[in-house]
Amino acid sequence: MDDFSQQKTKIRDQAGFIAALDQSGGSTPKALGLYGIKEDAWSSEQQMMDLVHAMRTRIVSSPAFDGRRILGAILFEATMDREFNGQPAADYLWQVKQVVPFLKGDKGLEAESDGVQLMKPMPELDDLLTRAKAKGIFGTKMRSVIKQANAARIKAVVDQQFQVGMQIVAAGLVPIIEPEVDIKCPNKAKAEEILKAELLSHLDALPDSATVMLKLTLPEVNDHYAECIAHPRVLRVVALSGGYSRDEANARLARQHGMVASFSRALTEGLTAQQTDAEFNAALDAAIEGIYQASST
Repeated sequence: MDDFSQQKTKIRDQAGFIAALDQSGGSTPKALGLYGIKEDAWSSEQQMMDLVHAMRTRIVSSPAFDGRRILGAILFEATMDREFNGQPAADYLWQVKQVVPFLKGDKGLEAESDGVQLMKPMPELDDLLTRAKAKGIFGTKMRSVIKQANAARIKAVVDQQFQVGMQIVAAGLVPIIEPEVDIKCPNKAKAEEILKAELLSHLDALPDSATVMLKLTLPEVNDHYAECIAHPRVLRVVALSGGYSRDEANARLARQHGMVASFSRALTEGLTAQQTDAEFNAALDAAIEGIYQASST
């Protein structure tokens, strides 16, 4: 099998989870702060991105981080264009670690309108997808946010997600469709009902040749997304931690059969620049094991 076919089989069939290492310019200062690096440690965006790349390199280089428990890793565009330990980032993940490389494809969110945030326009997406494919990227993810149980606007979110998703499929990549429901949504369960109906409607309309993944907020009703997980057009359904602590996210995830993690902040919780390598690796190993177990139900 070629790399893409091997990666598809791994994502579909293997136990494990996806590490979301795709903090962008807007979320990087917070991520570095949690990692123990204060904002006075850099004086330019370039220096800031160098620091977060060093953090990511330390994570993926750790002996705890490999394809036994980790299915894939989502990279920020600037990370895709850099190296891990002297190898192109995506090549290092797959060739050395047997971790499937994904790319954050969106350009951020529009301002909230009627209870949702749509994705900003992506006029350069085709060029990005061509570069990603050439660099060995398997799939891309793009995020929208739902903050109110507004049926018409949730439909607009899902419409946009699948429109972009089909652009990604046409480029030979697998889209991770991510319509996040804000955990502070005042009627979260209702929003999730509306969202599931929209997702199933769009999935049913996909051609047989199309395969997508879904990245969804941990739901209020256990196994709420079981029909999405079982859908023949869906390769895998993954969960975002969404602001829950790692313990809370793991507990919620363990109650969702067939759903696996795609955690970012919850994965790196407790890791600091000040830890020795032994301390860092032990903390990361414990985090990975906990998320792996929660993803194995």
